[in-house]
Amino acid sequence: MTATIANRIGQAALVLLLAFTASFLLLQALPGDAILIKYQNPEMGLSPEQIAEIRLRYGADAPLWAQYGNALWNVLQGNFGYSVQAGVPVNALLATNLPPTLRLASLGLLVAVLLAGAVAFAATLAPFRWLREALQSLPSLMIAVPVFWLGIMLIQLFSFRLRLVPVINPSELQALILPVATLAVPIAAPLAQILIRSLDEAELQPFVAVARAKGASRSSVLWHHVLRNALLPVLTIAGVLFGELLAGAVVTETVFGINGLGRVTEQAVSNQDTAVLQAIVVLAAAGFVLINLAVDLVAPLIDPRLQRSTEALA
Repeated sequence: MTATIANRIGQAALVLLLAFTASFLLLQALPGDAILIKYQNPEMGLSPEQIAEIRLRYGADAPLWAQYGNALWNVLQGNFGYSVQAGVPVNALLATNLPPTLRLASLGLLVAVLLAGAVAFAATLAPFRWLREALQSLPSLMIAVPVFWLGIMLIQLFSFRLRLVPVINPSELQALILPVATLAVPIAAPLAQILIRSLDEAELQPFVAVARAKGASRSSVLWHHVLRNALLPVLTIAGVLFGELLAGAVVTETVFGINGLGRVTEQAVSNQDTAVLQAIVVLAAAGFVLINLAVDLVAPLIDPRLQRSTEALA
């Protein structure tokens, strides 16, 4: 087991290194220069010599391999450099704007899991065939809805039409209702699809027939026996969807005007602030890797067969 954990951690570190390298090369290949965009503004009145001095201090004229090595060493020490546009350390920007995004993403994932479970159980236990088929097709509709369009429609319906959620001076809880719903719906769709399919496959296993023969109701068998066997594929896809969750959070923050990583990313893209973009890519990759690492470690606890197979391979 220890060897398996060490192997997973090594793979996670390799993925992070590759993500950092790929993002560094792609950002360096972008046309334009964040330093020139800011400091060549005539209103600042800087001479070419002063701009050259600024570029020297930022290390913008160093060879590519030197910039890569310096950036990698700084990241390993937890230092993402300085934002050219904001003029402050990137770590300060992240410390201010990361918590709202993490809160939004965490609540979105929680609501997505609850929504997916509700849809899957309703589609499995519905008494009428037409209702089961309608509920089973619901995730396809949910996943087809664009995030930005869904957010605008929720604002129109619940804020302007029904006046249930205020958009002007809302409380902290009210300000989260519509963004969390906007983020949760497209994430819940694939989770519900896979859970429905997994429940259907698990119900065909022999132990279900044995439990029903002993007098257990279908809902009891579904909850106590089938669900645990159906959770593993859902848990796996939930880890994969975490990257999409962060991307959706960025779009959702832009729609609802939330000050988080979405706003920072939008400004960094507009100003080609590569240090900020590099930090956001690394954080997204780290979150994706950590979630999937946690899934790999939790999966054997849900399905003991995985633990036995892992021990056999070790």
